[in-house]
Amino acid sequence: MQRFLSFRVLASIGVVMLALAVTAPRTQSQAGVTEATTGLAATSNGFAEEFCGAGQFSQARVTDSPNSPRIPADECSFQTAAEEFGAEEAEADGLGPVFNNNGCGTCHFTPAMGGSSQVTEKRVGFFNGQVFTDHTGGSLIQDRGLDPDFIETVTDPRVNVVAFRSSLNVAGDGYVEAIGNGTLQDIANGQPQAIRGQVTSVDVAERPGAKRTGRFGWKGQQASMVSFGADAYVNEMGITSPLQPNENTVNGRRVGARDTVPPGHGDDAAFTDNNGVDVELFALFMRSLPTPARASRISQAAQAGSNVFDNIGCSGCHVRQIVTAAPGTLINGGALRVGNVLGNKRLRPFSDFLLHDVGTGDGIVQNAGPDSRNRLRTPPLWGLRYRGRFMHDGQSVTFTDVIRRHSNQAEAASDKFNALSNNDKNNLVAFLNSL
Repeated sequence: MQRFLSFRVLASIGVVMLALAVTAPRTQSQAGVTEATTGLAATSNGFAEEFCGAGQFSQARVTDSPNSPRIPADECSFQTAAEEFGAEEAEADGLGPVFNNNGCGTCHFTPAMGGSSQVTEKRVGFFNGQVFTDHTGGSLIQDRGLDPDFIETVTDPRVNVVAFRSSLNVAGDGYVEAIGNGTLQDIANGQPQAIRGQVTSVDVAERPGAKRTGRFGWKGQQASMVSFGADAYVNEMGITSPLQPNENTVNGRRVGARDTVPPGHGDDAAFTDNNGVDVELFALFMRSLPTPARASRISQAAQAGSNVFDNIGCSGCHVRQIVTAAPGTLINGGALRVGNVLGNKRLRPFSDFLLHDVGTGDGIVQNAGPDSRNRLRTPPLWGLRYRGRFMHDGQSVTFTDVIRRHSNQAEAASDKFNALSNNDKNNLVAFLNSL
């Protein structure tokens, strides 16, 4: 991978570090639960320093994976991880032959590197009224290719499910990874049956045979930062690694004739484009990001809107607070041990990280069985004020439209919103604009 920071990324880091110098909370004792570090993206919450250091939660002491490498000591730093995440890939790095974009930072950059964006991916398939079937070659249809003959299109005339998914914010995801499975299950158990979320169980790529509660992606299809990074590397950039060694096809057609990396071993799962260190660096960067901070000034209208948010039932799924697992807890099937930076931290994500049917499902089935076809993970609302497009498809641009699109499991909350006075509606919008 070409490691450099673009002007945009450097500017983002400069702005964010300036903001944190003013707003970052002082270091607190690890005795008991403390608040997660907040800020904007592209600066470290302290995880990288802990992980790359020599203490009890150093890389050598907290990681245990048989198929994903450790980061070499001379590369283990937040700066290197940020450079890797912000770098742009080229064919010599393994890009393609089919891909959506050429770098993590090209999709995750608003308001700074690690944020969300308007960039979407496309998934398609066929639903016959009972069974969903992927398009030939998989539901994900990559938009770009290294050659005109290696660009995917929708070729199956039966296709009647087309979904566009916007890029998600990854800031704070290291803390989300540190939430225990039991905590998410307890949230589901505590929800009324009418709005109860679906808990998913997914593979942990860096710990073969292990399962964990999904929490990342629009379908909750990933449970760890390393698995998430490897999946994005191959599906969005076409770069294989030990955890995802198989190249994507072009509508089911293998790409060996155009795959030049490694030389002489194109489209060969035994010879991956990358040795896996880049994937670990992606994970290091994401784990090191603070949770998105709320606005520094909360108006009286926003304070009143916070009560409206609870009163109409939004917080039933957009859960306000979650506490991460204690330091020393093994997660990801034993592949990672939670450290002090991420352990025993109170998050304010406004999400339960579970799947729900709120009437806007994309119709795609991935990892949670046929009943999940129209269910999507509750998106965290932290950092909401930095977004201009909402819902999984990015087709809503106002909070009022977002709420009115909610139905099915969210119908009661939507109906209560519609019955509010204009003043209460405006207060709710002010609250959402403070997140």
